[in-house]
This record gives sequence, C-alpha cells and structure tokens, in this order.
Amino acid sequence: MISVDGNDYFLSYNRVPWMKDASISSVLNITKEGRSAISWPDLDVDLEIDSLRYPERYPLVMKRSEKEVLV
Repeated sequence: MISVDGNDYFLSYNRVPWMKDASISSVLNITKEGRSAISWPDLDVDLEIDSLRYPERYPLVMKRSEKEVLV
C-alpha cells in the first residue's frame, strides 16, 4: 500500500516487480517528482501517479535496448 496526496493505492508485485526483492529501506525511500510522479531513487523506478489511479491505462511493456536484442 502507498498513500499519495491522501489517496491509498495497492501495489502488487505483478504491477511493480522491481520491489519484490528490494530491501525495506529502499522501498520506503520514496520521493514525489513534481505533481504527477513518484520515484524510488534506490531502485531507479519512477511511476506516474495516474498509473496508480488507472492501472488499466498503463500496460506493462518491457523495452529492450539494441544491445540486448543483438546478444
């Protein structure tokens, strides 16, 4: 669960798999980036607040770099 601007959101490992093996201190180190995003600097993860409100609008898509594709 995370509370942002007075609203509570459930974050499942299916939606945010980066946190599954993260330390508690890294997960709890959250910063707000402007009015529309939150960030976990220790995990190098940024999420739009709208993706918490409307997860169906933000399907998880993995993008690979050219180097990964060539390997």
